[in-house]
Amino acid sequence: MSVTVAALWRHPIKSHGRESLDRVALSEGQTMPWDRRWAVTHETAKTDGSDWAPCMNFSRGAKAPSLMAISAKSDETSGIVTLSHPELSDLSFDPDGNPNVFLEWVRPIMPENRAQSAGIVRVADRGMTDTDFPSISLLNLASNEALSAAMQTPLSMDRWRGNIILDGLNAWEEKNWPGKTLRIGDVELEIREEITRCLATTANPETGVRDADTLKTLSGTFGHREFGVYGVVTKGGDITVGDKVEVI
Repeated sequence: MSVTVAALWRHPIKSHGRESLDRVALSEGQTMPWDRRWAVTHETAKTDGSDWAPCMNFSRGAKAPSLMAISAKSDETSGIVTLSHPELSDLSFDPDGNPNVFLEWVRPIMPENRAQSAGIVRVADRGMTDTDFPSISLLNLASNEALSAAMQTPLSMDRWRGNIILDGLNAWEEKNWPGKTLRIGDVELEIREEITRCLATTANPETGVRDADTLKTLSGTFGHREFGVYGVVTKGGDITVGDKVEVI
């Protein structure tokens, strides 16, 4: 069975919504276009938004699980992002132009005992990934199936907030990839490191409620807390759902 791209996802506002794609153009040394283009600072953040900053400076699903249930749709021409959540009315807004309407919209689903969202930042030509380098995340459907079987409950791939979802691999095969290069369509990615997971993955992406202890099962059954890998684009080009994947 050949390995193929099963799905493509981006997250226009870090930790605030996922968006599926059929095709994407990647550039050398860059994140996926419009992935983590914006990030939401909170009241105790120590960043002015002028450069990349660690995730502790931003509102995120690890601290506010209800954020995991947000979905997004972007209009790259107008700059408008539309957010949807099962407990809220849809919001369409320009993150660069009117952050206040977003802050009011998201307030009802933020825990009262956590630092509240305070602003939206964007770094020019750089997505606000969890890594201090411009990364693309790659996930293995078979690893999710293995974890689902161990937990005796089906887990959505949306829990993992990945960019490129791969089908046709053995479970945990991706753990052997750091230091190797993957070719997908016209693109080549150097795999840098595995992704260590946090509490965000315990929340159901449909409801925003913590309902599955993914971290306990990863550690207890599989002996690690990693799921997926981070890659860096070393050769740009197009990727389409259904493209073949090979390690070179």
